[in-house]
Amino acid sequence: MENFYKILKQPVVTESTFDLIDENNKIVFIVERNANKHQIREAVERIYNVKVIKINTMITPKGLKKAFIKLHPSDSAAELAIKLGIF
Repeated sequence: MENFYKILKQPVVTESTFDLIDENNKIVFIVERNANKHQIREAVERIYNVKVIKINTMITPKGLKKAFIKLHPSDSAAELAIKLGIF
């Protein structure tokens, strides 16, 4: 998967994701179902020019893959959310 924009489908915008952004420096994306954590990490780091510490993924009941992406303390999830138009 070379095209990073195909891996990251859309940011998740819910009240609980706002809490994750503010309190844990995490941002949440719906990602390509067959993308692994290494591909997700590379896509986020290349597209948004941030450093990723950890990624947790889950499959939602609707069959979508959700990635919880924890950013390095030097990078702000809130600033990234503003760039994405979430805030």
